[in-house]
Amino acid sequence: MTDAVPETIALLTVVACALIDPQGRVLVQQRPAGTDMAGLWEFPGGKIEAGEAPEVALCRELREELAIGVEIRDVLPLAFASEPRGERHLLLLLFICHRWTGDVQPLHAAALRWTGLPELAELPMPPADVPLVDALRAYLAA
Repeated sequence: MTDAVPETIALLTVVACALIDPQGRVLVQQRPAGTDMAGLWEFPGGKIEAGEAPEVALCRELREELAIGVEIRDVLPLAFASEPRGERHLLLLLFICHRWTGDVQPLHAAALRWTGLPELAELPMPPADVPLVDALRAYLAA
């Protein structure tokens, strides 16, 4: 097999959130200049710190990146993506959230955008985010 996965590899686990407003729009953020994959649009989130539960990491990241408050009880797991990234393997956990406090602010992003699903599918996104859009579409259609 030519694309065999090594037996051991460093795992990078990242949490992301599809914040969904009352109109059914989803918040995405644009990666800033000077970063890996600059200019691409993604679901807000970030890395899980050592010993941190995914839901705790997600609430922390949303506070740090968007200046909003999210309670653990208000996030639900939706899907995940798995992708080799050179020396590491990315595991991206997507959660959904319909309730938060505060107004979103782009504290670390180049821009924020509330978007409907048709537009979301057209935005340039990192490869790991792309299959998550289909999972989100299925959730919102249910």
